[in-house]
Amino acid sequence: MDNLNNKEIWFVTGSQHLYGPDTLRQVASDSKAISEALDNSTKIPVRVIFKPVLTTPESIFTLCSEANNAINCIGLITWMHTFSPAKMWIRGLSVLNKPFMHFHTQLNRDIPWDTIDMDFMNLNQSAHGDREFGFIGARMRLNRKVVVGHWEDEDTVDRIAVWTRVAAALDDARNMKIARFGDNMRDVAVTEGNKVSAQMKMGYSVYGYGIGDLVASVNSVVDNEVNELVEEYKSAYNVTRDVERSITLRDAARIEIGMENFLKAGNFRAFTTTFEDLHGLKQLPGLAVQRLMEKGYGFGAEGDWKTAALVRSMKVMAARLPGGTSFMEDYTYHLDPEEMRILGAHMLEVCPSLASDKPYLEVHPLSIGGKADPARLVFKSATGKAICASLVDLGNRFRMIVNKVESVDCPDMPNLPVASVLWKPMPNLKTAAAAWILAGGAHHTGFSTAIDAEYIEDFSSMMGIEFLLIDEKCDLAVFKKEIRWNEVYYHISGGIT
Repeated sequence: MDNLNNKEIWFVTGSQHLYGPDTLRQVASDSKAISEALDNSTKIPVRVIFKPVLTTPESIFTLCSEANNAINCIGLITWMHTFSPAKMWIRGLSVLNKPFMHFHTQLNRDIPWDTIDMDFMNLNQSAHGDREFGFIGARMRLNRKVVVGHWEDEDTVDRIAVWTRVAAALDDARNMKIARFGDNMRDVAVTEGNKVSAQMKMGYSVYGYGIGDLVASVNSVVDNEVNELVEEYKSAYNVTRDVERSITLRDAARIEIGMENFLKAGNFRAFTTTFEDLHGLKQLPGLAVQRLMEKGYGFGAEGDWKTAALVRSMKVMAARLPGGTSFMEDYTYHLDPEEMRILGAHMLEVCPSLASDKPYLEVHPLSIGGKADPARLVFKSATGKAICASLVDLGNRFRMIVNKVESVDCPDMPNLPVASVLWKPMPNLKTAAAAWILAGGAHHTGFSTAIDAEYIEDFSSMMGIEFLLIDEKCDLAVFKKEIRWNEVYYHISGGIT
């Protein structure tokens, strides 16, 4: 995972020369105080850098152009301390290709009732200066997040922190390479998609490789490397003596090392596998996938490159936050009317960042793929609020679907030796599943107990793609209408291809 401390958000304040040099000096001082407070916040994982106050169309255009070309700059926070005539911003905003957040705040929290005068009013004009700036954002049809609140309020800082993490994920996505080992699972629809459109819209570069390319990397791994990794397994997980001595575990270690070497050499941030393309591998990569996801790689099974990219982006958003993020699949239902639940798992590949306790490293048969019994980590997920997110290609656009869920305690399943999560979807299983199916949501998802729906909504907005939310308030009749309205909107705004 890239170090987010190297990434920068530029704090940009708007004003004008009408107020005179003394007022502008005070504007700069106030702006610097706010930006430094945000920069020092432990909730915000990136640097917040104060930039000189902008007062002319030329200075605005210059800064936006500089932001575009600054590698470490991942976005702007904009604030109008005073009234900044918005026509000055048109040229700069028209070329800006980094996301921006409109921060509607003011230096003082409370009105100083006993001392307020016209000098105070002229200096502290965010209440209408930001509305002028808001108009030009709306007039230019610009995607942006608006955060309203005092800069010292905890809730305000939390919302800014979400946006900065999403901006980091967007920056990562625009430079993301995805390796596909083998093709999609044959005849499956939802894992397909237009890779050119995805690169144009979201930045993902998808590279396909024959399984022989991976096998060559696996076969180049030397025994000493395998020995060291097996010792790491023994320290990190609950491992029986039979498993730690098995040739199966050594084969799994060799696959992990070879796969990681391949990904590092190609600067890949996500990858896919499929059980239908395993020629030359002794087992389906399970343990390798789980551990690589825990290191920050995105993953999608059966060639699902969209989910692999989404999981990687979600991991960037969640960096250093409590909780976990993983590739997931809705597997089967518990349809007891008193407590309807969804059991999520996969054949092998669930990230141990979700685990409630130290995982068990086990070897068991896998009744698919026709290969040797694979190694895998077995565990149950920690409980708490979570989300399932799905990215699908509808032909004329990409759609992001999110369901708010609650991960709950899972009963023992002695005959199902896989990592698993049991969750309650919001508002209930019947409504959530129907809405998901009506929206075309995939059976593969990105699952996270570390981030919430606001992150994915911000991410979708930055990318300019459709976002649908299934939450506690979801009403199927309204949800169906939203889908139909969106069809009209995207037909007008983007056209059908």
